[in-house]
Amino acid sequence: MGLRLSILDQSPIGEKETATEALQNTVKLAQKAEELGYYRFWVSEHHDSDKLAGSSPEVLISYLLAKTNRIRVGSGGVMLQHYSPYKVAENFNILASLEPGRVDLGIGRAPGGLPRSTRALQQDSHGSSKSLGEKLVELKRYLDNEPVAEGLLKGVRATPLPQRQADLYLLGASVESAELAASLGIPYVFSQSINGEEKTIGEAFQLYRSQFQPGSLKQPHAILAVSIILTDTDEEAEQLAAANSKIYKIRLESGRTLTVKTVEQIEEYGRQTTEPYTIEETKANLIYGSRETVCGKLIAIRNKYRIEELIVTAAFPEFAKRIYCYELLKQVFPENNLIIHTSN
Repeated sequence: MGLRLSILDQSPIGEKETATEALQNTVKLAQKAEELGYYRFWVSEHHDSDKLAGSSPEVLISYLLAKTNRIRVGSGGVMLQHYSPYKVAENFNILASLEPGRVDLGIGRAPGGLPRSTRALQQDSHGSSKSLGEKLVELKRYLDNEPVAEGLLKGVRATPLPQRQADLYLLGASVESAELAASLGIPYVFSQSINGEEKTIGEAFQLYRSQFQPGSLKQPHAILAVSIILTDTDEEAEQLAAANSKIYKIRLESGRTLTVKTVEQIEEYGRQTTEPYTIEETKANLIYGSRETVCGKLIAIRNKYRIEELIVTAAFPEFAKRIYCYELLKQVFPENNLIIHTSN
C-alpha cells in the first residue's frame, strides 16, 4: 500500500525570535522538505497572533514557489468565510499561472483567530449571509472557469486563466465537512489535531467515499492531517508530549467550536466575544515516540482509515527540532511514494 507524506507548517515564532526569522525558517523548511522528498508543503492562516507568523498564506505561497523548484506548495488553509471567493480564485489563478501544476488551494473552516480579528477581516463584507458551503461552490465555479450565469455578476470570470488551475481541497474535522467535499468531488483533509475522535474520523472518511461525486477528480482522495513529536527515544518524546498534552475546545452557543492551546487564549476569547460559550478541556491529539514507534502508529492509522496521504505538522516551536523531526520521519519512510507492507 502506498502512502504519501506531506508537511503543514504554521510558521511558529519561537522564543526570542522575530516574525522575519520565523518566516525565513518556513522558507528553509520548504526547501528541506523538497530535498527530503516530501510530496507537498502547506502553510496555515492565523490572525492577530504573537506566536504564529503566517497570516496571509497566498503571499507566503508565492515566495515559497519562487524559492523551491518541484514540491507542491499550498494553503492549509485559506479561511474562505472571511473573503470573496472571486478574489481568492484570482489570487490562486495567478499562482497557478506562475507555477503550473505546483499549487494547492486548501480551504479551512475555522476562523483562524479570535473574535477581534474575525470582525476586522469581515468589516467590509456588508452583512453577507452566504454559508461556507455556498462560498465554496462559488469558488469552485470560478476556478473551473464557469462564468456567472445570471444577476449583476453575469459573465464575470476569475482571470488570468491558468493552463492548469490550482487543485482545490477542503479541510475539516467533522462528518459535515466530509459530506461537503464529497458533494463537490474534491479531495478531503480531516484534521486529527482538531478532532481526534476515532469514531468521527472513521465516519467522515466512510461518508466521503460513499457519497463522492466524480468530477475533475475521478476518485475520492482522503488525507489525514496529524501532529507528531518524533525524537530519538520514546522517553524523550513522551516527556515532550506530556508538556503539550492539553488543548481546550470553546463551544459557542451558535454551535461552532474553536480549539485553543492555552488558558490565556481562553481568557482573551472571553474578553473579545459577545456570544455565550462553554469550555471543554481535552487531550491533544499527538502522535509521538521514536522512529520505530511512530512508524508503527502511522502504519496503523493508514490501515485503519485507508488513507492515501498524511499531512504532518512537527509539534515543535524550535526550528532545529522541526527539521530533525522531518529528517527522522524520512529515515523511516525514505521514498516519496511510500510503500508500506502490511498483511491487509
